[in-house]
Amino acid sequence: MLENAPSWQPWLAPEFDAPYMQKLQAFLQRERLAGKTIYPASESWFYALEVTPLDQVKVVIIGQDPYHQPDQAHGLSFSVRPGIKTPPSLVNIYKELETDLGIPRATHGYLESWAQQGVLLLNAVLTVEDSKAASHQKQGWEAFTDQVIATVNEQCENVVFMLWGSYAQKKGAKIDLHRHLVLESVHPSPLAAYRGFFGCKHFSQANGYLSAKGRSPIDWQLPEII
Repeated sequence: MLENAPSWQPWLAPEFDAPYMQKLQAFLQRERLAGKTIYPASESWFYALEVTPLDQVKVVIIGQDPYHQPDQAHGLSFSVRPGIKTPPSLVNIYKELETDLGIPRATHGYLESWAQQGVLLLNAVLTVEDSKAASHQKQGWEAFTDQVIATVNEQCENVVFMLWGSYAQKKGAKIDLHRHLVLESVHPSPLAAYRGFFGCKHFSQANGYLSAKGRSPIDWQLPEII
């Protein structure tokens, strides 16, 4: 399952033999046999790990579920495919980027260039049923992504974890604060962003920390898509 993510295999491959993963795979198979549409496509379930190798992780941004409308989810948290309308939470992320670093708001929602620079865009749950938000929660994905976070915590140094909202903060509760930087705020969703996400300056703080630790900062400005 992780053939395209070799850097993660030593730590994550054993998870696929665990009872919880066997139950998860059986659940997903039943859903498919029942004719249900699952997002993202199966080849993109582990895309965040494929595009951001373990030894290159600099920043971790934790989302909750994939987007549940057609053509949106492609395996990176908060990101949508080119040509798809930018979701409201990502619009607010762009607003904070503009305020924090003066970066003009991107005209699309495709975050691939962040992932290629070492930003692990990880959802806690990696699949969802079409038009049914949170439909695949508590089926086993959370245990797997807990192991992803634990692997970064234990195998990497000087990583910035951006934990937006109580769900992400609980997910990152065991991060070693002596080895990494944890930045917390409310979620960037329209329901919460005005309660502390706007003005959090997480992007400038992340780059300042990376630079101070001798790591190259992230270029948060997304390239235009032609």
